[in-house]
Amino acid sequence: MTRRVLFSFLFCLVTLLNTGCETTGLSPQQAAAVEARHRQIAMEPRGDYYIGRRFYINHTHLWGYVRSPGQTWENSKLVIMNERYQKIPYRLPEQPSDGGYAYGDDHNAEYTLYGRFTGRRVFDPNSNLVLPEFELRRWEVRNESPGWLFKPNEKFNGSQLLRSEPGTTP
Repeated sequence: MTRRVLFSFLFCLVTLLNTGCETTGLSPQQAAAVEARHRQIAMEPRGDYYIGRRFYINHTHLWGYVRSPGQTWENSKLVIMNERYQKIPYRLPEQPSDGGYAYGDDHNAEYTLYGRFTGRRVFDPNSNLVLPEFELRRWEVRNESPGWLFKPNEKFNGSQLLRSEPGTTP
């Protein structure tokens, strides 16, 4: 019995140490890319704005990830936008009749956002998530094609989040 307890303890310790490393499962080049992005983000000027990354999943009301300047995307929050003062970027029809651009065509675009977190949490029934609300006041396109969000090896399939969102289930 003592061996089993010792083995379980060591297994838990090793698992904890492995999951604590952000770059686990990445090649050396990918890990270097993550570190380079973290350095670039750390140099962002601080101010009264946020950086947002549009993350579109069909039929959901979530908008995407929002972070403060200098914080990595790992610390970002998946949000629902409050459009009381400003419509979200490229507020378009979900299925345009003319075959043009549609709602969500800006998936993965990066924005400078001006506004605030309201402190409210909003339920999106289509994703079954309770998310923080961001009250948008103004936005500017920052980068239309910024590349990967969390890790260089991520694959977006159009219907799932790239990470589990802590505290978002009802």
